[in-house]
Amino acid sequence: MLQGKRKNNMRFIGILMLILGVVTPVQAQNHGMAMHGDMKYGADFTHFDYVNPNAPKGGAYSYAMPTGTFDTLNPFIIKGNPASGIGMIYQSLMTSSADEAFSQYGEIASAVNVASDGQSVTFDIHPDAVWHDGAPITADDVVWTFNTFMEQGRPQYKAYYADVENVVAVNAKTVRFEFTTNQNKELPLIVGQLTILPKHYWTAEGNDFTKTTLSPPLGSGPYKIASIDVGKTITYERVKNWWAADLPVNKGRYNFDTVIVQYYRDATVAIEALFAGDYDLREENIAKTWATGYDNDVVQSGKIVKQEIQNQKPVGMQGFIMNNRRPMFADRDVRRALQLAFDYEWSNKQFAYGAYKRTNSYFENSELASRGVPMGRELEILSKYKDQLPPELFTTPFTNPTTDGKGNNRDNLRRAMKVLDDAGYKLGDDGIRVHEQTGVRLSFEIIETQAAFERWILPMIKNLKRIGVQASFRVIDTSQYIDRLTQFDFDMTVSSIPQSLSPGNEQREFWHSTKADIPGSRNYMGIKNKVVDALIEQVVNAPSRDELMHSVRALDRVLLWGYHLIPQFHINTWRVAHWDKFEKPEAQAPYALGAIDTWWAKGK
Repeated sequence: MLQGKRKNNMRFIGILMLILGVVTPVQAQNHGMAMHGDMKYGADFTHFDYVNPNAPKGGAYSYAMPTGTFDTLNPFIIKGNPASGIGMIYQSLMTSSADEAFSQYGEIASAVNVASDGQSVTFDIHPDAVWHDGAPITADDVVWTFNTFMEQGRPQYKAYYADVENVVAVNAKTVRFEFTTNQNKELPLIVGQLTILPKHYWTAEGNDFTKTTLSPPLGSGPYKIASIDVGKTITYERVKNWWAADLPVNKGRYNFDTVIVQYYRDATVAIEALFAGDYDLREENIAKTWATGYDNDVVQSGKIVKQEIQNQKPVGMQGFIMNNRRPMFADRDVRRALQLAFDYEWSNKQFAYGAYKRTNSYFENSELASRGVPMGRELEILSKYKDQLPPELFTTPFTNPTTDGKGNNRDNLRRAMKVLDDAGYKLGDDGIRVHEQTGVRLSFEIIETQAAFERWILPMIKNLKRIGVQASFRVIDTSQYIDRLTQFDFDMTVSSIPQSLSPGNEQREFWHSTKADIPGSRNYMGIKNKVVDALIEQVVNAPSRDELMHSVRALDRVLLWGYHLIPQFHINTWRVAHWDKFEKPEAQAPYALGAIDTWWAKGK
């Protein structure tokens, strides 16, 4: 009866707020929150639909990082290259389901309450929540974590939580986040995503949050670090008698006693190691390797299972990103011309066996992707900035340049040369274009960590040379690459910008002008555009799913017509090869593979 009264009271408050013209920030109940609409799982749910709640515990699971290394166990600062899987030792206040666009359910938090005016959210910490050393998780831990992230953590925290004004420990087990606005609809949910750290550990003598570390830190999650071989292997062990194991959000998950991550310097070596049984599972991201590299006895015999698993994840954008801070890329016409040098159709056929689809949106594989020309509410949004946008944005659908796939890119290259000529870039005596007034030379370097990209890049470099643009390609080690991206010390590289079904505050970190000059931010391209800034705020403050969709499409369109990168390709499947030693739930979550989370060892 008490639950029924609470629901009726919330319904009454919602009606009253509509009468008063106030927008409810999120659809919230005591056990969770949804960004738009109702949560799938009610207060009495016992487990997620995509798990086996009776999955047995035990066994080991290992996977490979095909290239790179690690040199720190602190993933919260810009220094160092953190170990894969380190998030498994931690927990958040709430956790998302993998079969909803954006809903969250309590984990460290046993209850959540959004204020009726939308200006704050309060979390009750679970009475049983403890760190691995047995100390209770308290509101002070939450306050310390948030303030430390904002002051000393990665720059994205300041962007993501920019609208949080204050965080207060109401008592030992209750914490309240206070906001500067009630228009940022997703703010209560993303506060719930906050990874919580133990204050008593990080403030103890000898532990410095601002530095890299290889000493296993204290956590509260399903695993803790058992051992490391620096740069090569990290082993996690399941926490016995974990306090949160029987919570509805964790039932049927984290079933392996041991999780091992192996690092390899070379992708070819990593595949051979899979065939030799050195590790269990590999998610393949190279189409040519997937098509030709698994012709092996252990695959043909069925000892290794090779499969493509469909997903409904937004794929975001992968492309050749251009550093707009560099003089040659500060010119939109140059960026537009370079798009014409990438013969995607030929490259996809030659190097990927036609496996990929061209990416035409920063929000590809979702309803948020812009298509055609702007109409209706999207047109209304963009019309406010008409004098600041390219006229063709309103009249012409954005399309990537295309070819016949036969390797003959003459038409596009002729178009590129005209664009550069009209922009004032003339051929010099050495065959490289130079701007006749500014003296800017069209010469740059493309850096990458994976040699496999060479076959995609070298043909484009050849095409660039034909239009008077000099480009070179260099493979560098992972640590150097991360450092150069952190400091924006690059001309062009291949990178991905991930997206979710519910874009919001993270867009500031990707594109906002205020992040362009902050080392460690993810505005790698250095975009500084007042229209983009305004549209980001419209996305963040969208009061409904419908308004969010139109605002995101408008942002997508402005980014596309800015030609800040050369779009590449995507695939909406997970390509997975693994030894036949696992069982899986009957239902596959549409937004997560779940290999570590929901699978279990055969015979257990």
